[in-house]
Amino acid sequence: MDTGKLLGRGISFPPRVGPDGRMQWSEGERNVRESIQVILTTERRERLFSPEFGGSLGQFLFEPNTATTRHRIAERITRELAQWEPRITVESVIVDEDPADSRTATATITYRLVATQARERVSLTVTLVG
Repeated sequence: MDTGKLLGRGISFPPRVGPDGRMQWSEGERNVRESIQVILTTERRERLFSPEFGGSLGQFLFEPNTATTRHRIAERITRELAQWEPRITVESVIVDEDPADSRTATATITYRLVATQARERVSLTVTLVG
């Protein structure tokens, strides 16, 4: 099975150069995970020709790390992935306070790949004011 054809491929994120001097590509499940990261870490209006693109999680930077804020982050993640990543179906988004750092919340996203129905999980941290 060619996962690149099935799930897609693109320039790796973050962009990097391989040992052969060429840009590295990602494909399959890795490409989907990288796409999720791109969507959620891109601020709206950051892309000149696609100003509505992005999850804008950086907007929570000065928010307190409360249950309300974490709930709003989970809603934002769910909404943005539904809009911008058609290769997945989000099953759950859980945002918890990092017990080791009161200024950090960890979002755990569980999703299903539409093409294969495989369940995947990715986590990312969101920095808050504390």
